[in-house]
Amino acid sequence: MTKYVLFDTETTGNQDEDRIIQIGAMVVDSKGGVEVYDELCSTDIDIKIEAMEVHNITPDIIEGLGDFKSTRFYNDLQTLNRDSNYLIAHNLNFDLDMLKKEGFENRMQLIDTLRCSKHLMPDSPYHRLQYFRYSLGLYKKEKQEAQKYNIEIKAHDALGDVLIMKLLLSKLVSLVKEKYPSAHPMKKLVELTKQPVMLKTFRFGKYNGKEIEDVARQDMGYIKWMYKNMDLDEDMMFTLEHVIERYS
Repeated sequence: MTKYVLFDTETTGNQDEDRIIQIGAMVVDSKGGVEVYDELCSTDIDIKIEAMEVHNITPDIIEGLGDFKSTRFYNDLQTLNRDSNYLIAHNLNFDLDMLKKEGFENRMQLIDTLRCSKHLMPDSPYHRLQYFRYSLGLYKKEKQEAQKYNIEIKAHDALGDVLIMKLLLSKLVSLVKEKYPSAHPMKKLVELTKQPVMLKTFRFGKYNGKEIEDVARQDMGYIKWMYKNMDLDEDMMFTLEHVIERYS
């Protein structure tokens, strides 16, 4: 039976040395059964203040706990780790990299709800999970959904975010059915996860809010400077490569 592993991590920070201190997950089977995971764990890496500011996990909360490999989720993940199953997260690369630091080598099919949302909802001004919580009205459904599984909804809490992601995933499946009616929805989301997104608008910097192609036509020097000097994500690199080739 196919299993869908929706997960989120809270960590000591977002640098190379940082590690997982909380895992939230919902493992959904093809018949609708759900297994819920909400586990804290310890690490030798100090929690950065900036991370505490986001998730409110302080050193005393995880003191004396086992490490991530001792969690029920990590051990169950080994059994689930086969190509008939799906591993799903919002901004998947970050969370998957955290799993890799713990020695996990993924064999599941991958779905990034962040990238898929960029493909399927390109006109949304933001694609953050908490933005969709309100812009798509997911908050109207979350209480009933949470009660099914005895989950407490908290922003920037691993399990709370997973519940919102589950509701977002349902929306993405509906959009796939509308836009690609002949496609298998989950397989199409896997395909979209692999495809870089052509971005329309800058969301940072001196041209924040401006159309990228308009900036390329007017200030190619800035576009090329960004491409060479800034630490950009894959989608922005893909977009800048396109406009540099088109307008240079």
